[in-house]
Formats: sequence, C-alpha cells, structure tokens
Amino acid sequence: MLTGVLTLAALSFVFASLLVLAHRKLHVDEDPRIEAANLMLPGTNCGACGFPGCMGLAEAIVDGSALPGKCTVMTEEERESLAEFLGVDAGAEEKVVARLACAGGINVARNRAHYEGIDSCRGAALIAGGGKACFWGCLGLADCEVVCDLDAIVMNEHGLPVVIEDRCTACGDCVDACPKDLFSLHPVSHRLWVACMNLEQGDAVLDDCDVGCDACGRCAVDAPNGLITMVDNLPVIDYNRNHDAKHSIDRCPTGAIVWFDPNKGPVTGRAAKKVIRQSARQATAT
Repeated sequence: MLTGVLTLAALSFVFASLLVLAHRKLHVDEDPRIEAANLMLPGTNCGACGFPGCMGLAEAIVDGSALPGKCTVMTEEERESLAEFLGVDAGAEEKVVARLACAGGINVARNRAHYEGIDSCRGAALIAGGGKACFWGCLGLADCEVVCDLDAIVMNEHGLPVVIEDRCTACGDCVDACPKDLFSLHPVSHRLWVACMNLEQGDAVLDDCDVGCDACGRCAVDAPNGLITMVDNLPVIDYNRNHDAKHSIDRCPTGAIVWFDPNKGPVTGRAAKKVIRQSARQATAT
C-alpha cells in the first residue's frame, strides 16, 4: 500500500517537473499591444470583420494581417485613434448591412389564415408556411428583431422589420433567424434593391400583396444593358456592373424595386402607386 502511494507521488512529481520545464521552454510572451487594441475595439464580438471576435481582430491588426478599418462598427475617429496608437494605416472597409427582400407589411399584404401558436416566425412557418397569403413574404413576428443584440432591427407599425444601417454590423444573426430567407448582407453601396421574393407573376401577386413584383420586366428594360435580368419572375441585379442606376425604378408599377436613400430609406419610383392604407389589409381564410 505504502509502495503504491510513494510510486504515485514520484510519478506526479516527475510529470509536474516536466510541465514546468515545458512551460518555461515553450512559453511565448503575448504582445501587450494586443490587449490594448482589444480594449480600443467596440467589444461587440459580432464577427462582421471576419475574425472570431474583437480579440481575434486585435491579434490580426497587431501582427499586420489586418487594418483597423476592418472593423465597421467603430467610428472613423475611433479607427484613426487605434491606427495612431499602433502606428499603422487605418485602412477602410465598405460598411455591410442586412437588407430585407420584402415590403409586405400588414397594410399592403393579405393573410390567408390567422395563426395562433408560438409567437415566432419560425414557429409560424412550420404550420403550412405561416398565415400570410404570399408564401414568400415576411411573417412579421420579429425573430430578427429578437436576435439582434445591437437593436439594429425594429418592427414598424405595419409589422415589418426595418434595418437601421448606422447600427447594423452585418453579424448575420437575422439572416440565420429568418425562416423565409429574406435577409442578406450587402455593402451599403448596393442602393438598387428588389424588395420582393414572390416567384409568381401578374395579378395573382397583387391579389396577395399590393407591393409585390408582378414580373412586368420594366426595370430590366430601363436598366443599363445587362444590369437587371428577369429570373424566375423576379429582377436580379448584377452588382458587379455599375449599379448607380436609380432611374431603373421609375416605371415599376408596384414599387417592388426600390432605391435605398441614405437618409430617407427605401424610395419607390414615380409610377408606383402611393401606399395610403394604414390599417391591416382584409384577411381571407382558406
């Protein structure tokens, strides 16, 4: 018994000594600038920069593989301050934000059934796709707002999510949360935008939603050559081309294709009918 205890004690001493020696031999002192840079970063750990949290970006900035401009959450002054502290260029990255491909709030889109259940878009979507007449439309139960830790998404008076560009960090949580796949991440320069995902065409679309795309194709005709093509009854914008073409929205009769104004938000073309209904559109049970 005593022999066994002594043997275990000896082995423990040997392994502990080896660990101490390995630590002394292999230990690498961390650059103190990493922690300082981490403290100067916003601490949101949103991942929009492409690194695993602010500490990951701090390490990359210090080792020279990234610049402070990778963080689109900080203000320009904060980026410049971090760059000056580390003695590097600030760099610049175009801000990326979440965009919603739907404009069908309750004042313009009809429900085909009344949903009662878990107050969640994902829960509603499991029940025959939700109660909305447009199968592709936003269900308006705010899953995206709930998961947004930075309050960059708010539900408007018509039950439609609104992205506040200044707060959005492009973390992608809303993209993952939406069961209809209506959110995607885009550079803010992508001002020309299709706010609809309905794959039907003609009057059938307008029976369900006043602002749905009816696949008339006028935007594709009016856009510069090749900028917009019609695919599965929806306009598809080629952002690799010059997409500074606001006039492409002018003849859209429903306002399904919009221009994101930095101050006004989504703006519809001149031919789009003005939305004046403020109350919910009449539901039709099936």
